[in-house]
Amino acid sequence: MDGPDAPMARPSVPEADRLIGVRRPVLTHGFVALVDYMGHDGAIVQAARVSYGMGTKSVRDDRGLIRYLLRHRHTTPFEMVELKFLVRLPIYVARQWVRHRTASLNEYSARYSVVPDEFDLPPPDAVRRQSTRNKQGRGEALPPEVVEAFRGDLDRVSQDAYAAYRRALDAGVARETARLVLPLAYYTEWYWKTDLHNLFHFLSLRLDPHAQEEIRLYAVELAGIARVVCPVAMEAFEEFTVAGLSLGRREQRAVRALLEGATPEAACASAGLSLTREDGRPMTTGEGVEFLAKLERLRAAD
Repeated sequence: MDGPDAPMARPSVPEADRLIGVRRPVLTHGFVALVDYMGHDGAIVQAARVSYGMGTKSVRDDRGLIRYLLRHRHTTPFEMVELKFLVRLPIYVARQWVRHRTASLNEYSARYSVVPDEFDLPPPDAVRRQSTRNKQGRGEALPPEVVEAFRGDLDRVSQDAYAAYRRALDAGVARETARLVLPLAYYTEWYWKTDLHNLFHFLSLRLDPHAQEEIRLYAVELAGIARVVCPVAMEAFEEFTVAGLSLGRREQRAVRALLEGATPEAACASAGLSLTREDGRPMTTGEGVEFLAKLERLRAAD
């Protein structure tokens, strides 16, 4: 361990330094930009070893340690890395984003400033039917005329709302009140700072196929930036968290039955994982259906 008087320097990643201030576009008018970062893969290793020194182990050992920490859910070393982003996003995406409370956030204030005339207009293929399996998601395609009617209504309503907003401001209505006429499709902007552990939690939920498509697009950009700052940690996160599978007790019983030669349906039955309703119809959701989906993921794994 180095002494307390050993020289210290701010660790940096040249590739990440070149990303600072670069706006990565998302949706119609949105973007994600890295503002600053503190630490990199070495900071995770340093914290785990409670050492001021760098390079006390080989690169291979450092990689192995990071992967061990991620696999065994040792979270505090990952909190030693912080990333600060500037994000422009539609209000309806922001309302989902702020449910993640383990971050520092400062938002553009429509009480102090005039809201720009920018609203989100989803592309035609993003306007779909309500899913019959996911109560909060999208499903099959809609007829083109329905899609265009919705997009036309959204465009018209948004423009009319902004015209009303400007009329209110011109008439002297306070900004904090005039903003009430603006729909969720309008954009806001904020600085969002979080540590790597909590960014992993955000990404584990928002990269998931069940997350709304628009916030997934933002998550993809955040992940891309984090991959530059901490490539080894992101590699471990993507392998053990994003691509990993967790098995509950009954699912483990079903796997044991599979190993003993049972069919998937018989394995589910022996483990108490229902696949049919009381009326005999196949279930479309539930633990048994999710277990079969995990088996499909295993079959498709590289």
